Amino acid sequence: MLDITYPPVIVAAKVLFKLMRQRVVVTGSEHIPKKGAALLAINHTGYVDFIYGGAGAEPQGRLVRFMIKKEMMDKAGVGHLLRSFHHIRVDRANPDQALVDAKSYLESGEIVGIYPEATISRSFEIKELKTGAARLAAETGVPLIPVIVWGAHRLMTKDHPKDFSRSPKTIIVKVGEPLYPTGEDPVAETAELRSVMQRMLDEVLDDYPEDEKAPGTWWTPARLGGSAPTPQKAAEMDAAELAERARKKAEREAQSPTD
Repeated sequence: MLDITYPPVIVAAKVLFKLMRQRVVVTGSEHIPKKGAALLAINHTGYVDFIYGGAGAEPQGRLVRFMIKKEMMDKAGVGHLLRSFHHIRVDRANPDQALVDAKSYLESGEIVGIYPEATISRSFEIKELKTGAARLAAETGVPLIPVIVWGAHRLMTKDHPKDFSRSPKTIIVKVGEPLYPTGEDPVAETAELRSVMQRMLDEVLDDYPEDEKAPGTWWTPARLGGSAPTPQKAAEMDAAELAERARKKAEREAQSPTD
């Protein structure tokens, strides 16, 4: 693929990170292949995870094609930029097309980034995973590489104001060893992926600066003394959000003129 905008934007992003006093720590990048396809399974805690998730592949000279919801891909300005990066448009009303596109990218030797949790985790813990990542890796015969991004949610996530201030922030990107799903039991292989991602998250949280996970901070999981909702509470919030979205959709359809 011809990438005109992607490489210079990465350079600009690195400068911006420094100006914003961000300390981006990348480990495990050696697990990203220098050539050939791979599928990155990334945890999802905020709206800008993908900006930092790509940092895990950058030391190997690889660009990641992320699966990004159509609302962002179609947005004026930023959407044009994202499309120029050859990211994959995800329409939740027609999710199968995104998987078809991702498969095509992988078969072409690209690195693809997927969020197996599907939606942002309000608890900042690993949610239950969809089986799509394991199935896609098995179908294409590419390695499935778990990635944990931690700290990016402090910039922009659900239920909290944006914070792009220059207050110091540590953002950790941890790349794990590849898994090789066979497709024989996608449910079990997805459970294995979740177990690995949970272990990696625990390691990242252990390594995170103590002064940045102080008790009561909203970005810290409840089990570590933070004020983030517990996974159970987060699930209830997600259900309420979906119900409200469905209600508004029904209202719009009821108010729209019929033939």
